[in-house]
Amino acid sequence: MRGVVLVLSSIGCTLGIVQAKEPLSYNEHIRPILVENCFSCHGADSASRQADLRLDRREDAIEYGAIVAGDPDSTVLLDRIYSEDSEEVMPPPETKKTLSAQQKSLLTQWIKEGAEYEPHWSFIPPTRVPVPKVKKQEWVRNPIDFFILSRLEAEELLPAKEADRRTLARRLSYDLTGLPPEPSVVESFVLDPHADAYERLVDTFLSKLEWGEHRGRHWLDYARYADTHGIHFDNFREIWTYRQWVINAFNRNMPFDQFTILQLAGDLVTDHGPGATPDQILDNKIATGFNRCNMTTNEGGIIDEEYIVLYARDRTETTAQVFMGLTAGCAVCHDHKFDPLSQKEFYELSAFFNNTTQRAKDGNVYNTPPVLAVPLAQDRTRFRAIEKELPSARAALAARKKNAKGEFHTWVQSLTEDQVLAIGPQETPLLDVAFSEGEGNATKASFLGKQTTIPLSDSTSWLPGPSGMSAALLNGKAVELSSVGDFEHDQPFTISCWVKLPKEDGNKNFAIASRMDESNAHRGWDLWVEDRRVGMHLIHKWPEDALKVVAKQQLKPDVWTLVTLSYNGSGNPSGIKIYYDGVMQQKPKVANNKFKKNTTRTDTAPFVIGSRSKGSPAKNLGLTSVSIWGRALSQNEVESIAKADLLTDIVKLPKEERLQAANRLYDWWLMDFDKPFQAAKARENALVTEEAAIKKRGTIAHVMQEKPDMAKAFVLDRGEYDKRLDEVSPGTPAALSAYPDTLPKNRLGLAQWLLLQDHPLTSRVTVNRFWQEVFGTGLVRTSGDFGITGELPSNQDLLDWLAVEFRESGWDVKHLFRLFVTSAAYRQAATATPEKLVKDRDNRLLSRGPRFRMDAEMIRDTALAASGLLVQKIGGPSVKPYQPDGVWKAVAMPQSDTKKYEPSTGADLYRRSMYWFWKRSAPPTSMDILDAPSREVCTVRRDRTNTPLQALVVLNDPQFIEASRALADDALLLGGSNDDQRIDYIANRLLSRPLAEAEKPVVKKSLADLTNWYKEHLEDAQAVISVGQSQPRHEDAVTLASWTMLTNQLMNLDEVLSK
Repeated sequence: MRGVVLVLSSIGCTLGIVQAKEPLSYNEHIRPILVENCFSCHGADSASRQADLRLDRREDAIEYGAIVAGDPDSTVLLDRIYSEDSEEVMPPPETKKTLSAQQKSLLTQWIKEGAEYEPHWSFIPPTRVPVPKVKKQEWVRNPIDFFILSRLEAEELLPAKEADRRTLARRLSYDLTGLPPEPSVVESFVLDPHADAYERLVDTFLSKLEWGEHRGRHWLDYARYADTHGIHFDNFREIWTYRQWVINAFNRNMPFDQFTILQLAGDLVTDHGPGATPDQILDNKIATGFNRCNMTTNEGGIIDEEYIVLYARDRTETTAQVFMGLTAGCAVCHDHKFDPLSQKEFYELSAFFNNTTQRAKDGNVYNTPPVLAVPLAQDRTRFRAIEKELPSARAALAARKKNAKGEFHTWVQSLTEDQVLAIGPQETPLLDVAFSEGEGNATKASFLGKQTTIPLSDSTSWLPGPSGMSAALLNGKAVELSSVGDFEHDQPFTISCWVKLPKEDGNKNFAIASRMDESNAHRGWDLWVEDRRVGMHLIHKWPEDALKVVAKQQLKPDVWTLVTLSYNGSGNPSGIKIYYDGVMQQKPKVANNKFKKNTTRTDTAPFVIGSRSKGSPAKNLGLTSVSIWGRALSQNEVESIAKADLLTDIVKLPKEERLQAANRLYDWWLMDFDKPFQAAKARENALVTEEAAIKKRGTIAHVMQEKPDMAKAFVLDRGEYDKRLDEVSPGTPAALSAYPDTLPKNRLGLAQWLLLQDHPLTSRVTVNRFWQEVFGTGLVRTSGDFGITGELPSNQDLLDWLAVEFRESGWDVKHLFRLFVTSAAYRQAATATPEKLVKDRDNRLLSRGPRFRMDAEMIRDTALAASGLLVQKIGGPSVKPYQPDGVWKAVAMPQSDTKKYEPSTGADLYRRSMYWFWKRSAPPTSMDILDAPSREVCTVRRDRTNTPLQALVVLNDPQFIEASRALADDALLLGGSNDDQRIDYIANRLLSRPLAEAEKPVVKKSLADLTNWYKEHLEDAQAVISVGQSQPRHEDAVTLASWTMLTNQLMNLDEVLSK
């Protein structure tokens, strides 16, 4: 046999062959066997392929000689699977895989029938097949039912009877709004005699704003939405506007094609349609938050390129899974082992997402660029007006700057020494020490304008100063004065001086000036230098009651610098401003922020220039012109001090030589002397201030933004960011619809390609996931994998019919859900029979109505809604309901702004669970236990479990205890005059029905037991009714506690926790 490299023993295929009434289907009967046992070594991935044999393609398998179509006896594949020789049998023993006798027989029969392959079902565009014929046509309510009933009849099963109206109302309410129905709504429906009562109830629920919340809550799983970055500090990310957009989109019934395009490429859409408003255009960009929900980091040691690759990979995998149901991540390191997706095609897909302006590091900030300001609705008109006015204001400013040069030159040439003296602060300083004599052992000083001479220490000498002046050379304490500088912490002041640090750092830390008592816990203040950086201490007791701020920029050695420090008396780090040559130092380091605003005055230590009271001396420090003012000088005033010193030199020059030296002062002159420029600048400042105030009142949106370059990517060897192979351009898998030349090679083109009429996946995958939301399991169980390893549809004809219907309806989401819930299949009772449990155990054929445990959010929201605590505000920032103390601490970095969980108060405690602040490294504890995902990655199908720990959440979590108490309170006050009525009040709110007569004795017995217990344990009763921030209303603690715990027991019923 050609291509066979091993000697194979021929054995007779004597085992019985499974006979089928019709020819075997490759997709249904054969592909699953080959996928499970063969394709990992003999499939699409060339890197892992053994013996160069491909079994996933018919022509390759036949050419190789592994299969001889129509001749099982000559087929090597069968020889190998039937072999009993451990060296020859396939799959090899080390794989721990063994084909069953039935699987071997199926393969034999298939080869005998001709070994025909079929394209994978999901890669063939769906077509609208005719609805099948059924016997029980009177059961059918819409086209869905033909497909369901046809399968049931084929299995000789009958559909269940229609559920009662209470059950239907409850089921509808949960499926369409995620909340239990109000008892009054249920009663009205039960009593409604109209033939279309059910359809009208459906429309009522579809029109509720809670519809958008419920659909949006599912979508946030797919989009991996969370309120933190996810990695390293896991800091806060302000992205809730995207969640709001999703809710609004579903409530507006936005067509799903538009919903897709805007999320993938809303920033690239230029045709917004006729009559599009600025708000709509803003919303289109907010939609791109879908691709900003990925996890990011700011860890210092990361390699930027590596994380840019990881972010593009995440977006590629998420887009592929959400819109195409493909496990694209399996092609990151090699060709996909099963699906027709090569590694090259994966990186062609990733190229669409590899062109964003987003940085690798998130900065640990809430607003990592690119972001957009999202003003409050009432501010948006004015905000847009400011956006138009600001360019005009800045143009006027630029024009004045360009045209004022002549006036500046005139001013410079006419400048006199007296005019220079008038520049800067005009009030007399508290202290002014010259240090400019150049000789002797004393210097001139001024105390509140009174001139005097003060002695200098013997260690002080002289050197040339700035601007031709002389200056002192300090080596330790130069001047000691007892009558100045004793400032209280709430007294503002400014100190300024010219300094020159030596070339060699003889001592890195020293005080230029201070009033500080080192023997009394360093009480006082100083002008400090630390590693050539200027700073300030403000101290009551070091270090536990002190403030320390240090500039980030170093002073240049051997260069004269005007150093100014101002303090506004606030006792806060922000109140300290540090200037070099009149320029404010930005974002100085806050080295100590423990100041408790106790006294900083010290009458036991003098004001000293050159050191502290005892130590920290300045050595070889040049110093001149030390001044102290009793207020915080403004930024302009500090700048003027620096400029005045420069002008002192300029004014000494001949007029014709002044201009060149003065040009660097032009910007300062404009700000301080030119009235037209000042007016233009005031206009700009007013607009900027107003814009900032609007931004502060509003929020932001994390959005996508394309670079101007052409998108591209590289195939990466084993997925390693630094092992680039071929460069690739944006592209899509060849196995799917061709990418039209008319579409742009960017995210907008990708979104439009996903929505092509012949695209085989998008409509199918979406319909399947919506089906899953209602019926519990998709028509394809593996809703995130429509590839070869995914499960076959339980009813492909129905799936394809729905996919085409969805597309041809204009991608109408509400239309699709209306079809689901108005079908007879949906309206069945959820009762099973022994026969159905055998033939349809998991209800894949829908032989009964859908019934399954609710998602985490629905369980909590049920408790809040039934108790009357739920605050049904739509949208807004995330909130923080009850969680255990310290719940974030164990997983948080010390510097993280999500280290401490501080619960909300008031109404925010009772919002729907979809608004819960979602920290990726520590999701809400009760939600986590109830199977909510972490949102670290895209999740298209949640786990569904039922564990003792979940029961403990509902029994003990403060939210559920408080809700039980609130519902019990209502029952006692509003539920009626006897226990039967009160019990039914609770049951109607939790179960949407009164209790059956057989159930009530059990409940009453529990109530009696609880009452007897709390009568003897009054403190326990008080503790129970005190849980939560809402206040109990019923005055009898024993009665309220008993009913609270009874309600809590009922809340834990499986019927309550299931829909």
